[in-house]
Amino acid sequence: MTRHFLEVDDLSASELAEVLAASRADNGRLLAGLGVAVVMTLPSTRTRNSTEMAVTDLGGHAVALAGGEVGIDARETAEDVARTLAQYHRAICVRVTDHEVLVRMAKAIDDAGLDVPVVNLLSSMGHPVQALADLLTIADLCPGRVEGLRGARIAWIGDSNNVARSLSLGAVALGMHVTVSSPERYRFGAADLERVASHAQRAGLGGALVQADEPAAAVAGALAVCTDVWASMGQEHERDARMAAFSGFRVDTALLELASPDAVLLHCLPAHRGEEVTAEILDGPRSRVWQQTAHRRTAMRGLLAWLVSRAP
Repeated sequence: MTRHFLEVDDLSASELAEVLAASRADNGRLLAGLGVAVVMTLPSTRTRNSTEMAVTDLGGHAVALAGGEVGIDARETAEDVARTLAQYHRAICVRVTDHEVLVRMAKAIDDAGLDVPVVNLLSSMGHPVQALADLLTIADLCPGRVEGLRGARIAWIGDSNNVARSLSLGAVALGMHVTVSSPERYRFGAADLERVASHAQRAGLGGALVQADEPAAAVAGALAVCTDVWASMGQEHERDARMAAFSGFRVDTALLELASPDAVLLHCLPAHRGEEVTAEILDGPRSRVWQQTAHRRTAMRGLLAWLVSRAP
């Protein structure tokens, strides 16, 4: 059965640990002579570069395609795009607004009996490859790395968005405690909370997600304080309302001082200095944003190696 990666909970806790371990391993040239489609229907800097370089690391050839070149559900259906790309490539990596497009592409691959995984490079629902990089970055702070994450606390401050959802799913699967602080209108809903709790229960390592009203309460004891822009791609028309709602959720020196003494900042970028985070913190010694950026390549390399090595 083809293993797709549309969200972090497509992996069990043990499989997630395997992917993170593969990210740090020498995987040789598993993609030698093979292609990987990199379809970007939305702007990308880190995701496109990290994906293409990870394919190169594994000896493969990445073919980058802009949204207009492919025309998913405009020139041809998502299903036909998936089946076409599967004739040429060992994996299909896609960044798209509507998560359901990824689901349809994966189903088309499965229905055709093709062993070509579909990888979510960002959708409205999740950013799972970013979560892998975040977990690797946090693991760098822990003795034993991934094994040392169990029991660690992280805080998410700001919008409970696609990045927060994926990171929460990954963190609880590894036994971490996640506290999210968002304005009431922008918190996780019941379905998200149930999904994360269910994934944590399946892992059985004691991880959990809770929501806090105040950022100060959320960061207490946190090893990492994470944030993201308040208005993501496609939300620009909500900017004024979001700026007002999130005015008390900026990560600054005073907030970071309430976390663990060794706490670091994570931000998936791009950042708006002075809005969700101050320049003093983002560009300061406690920032780990550039390690996160580098780990995007590390994580993608491990994920592709894991997916390809599971071929029947």
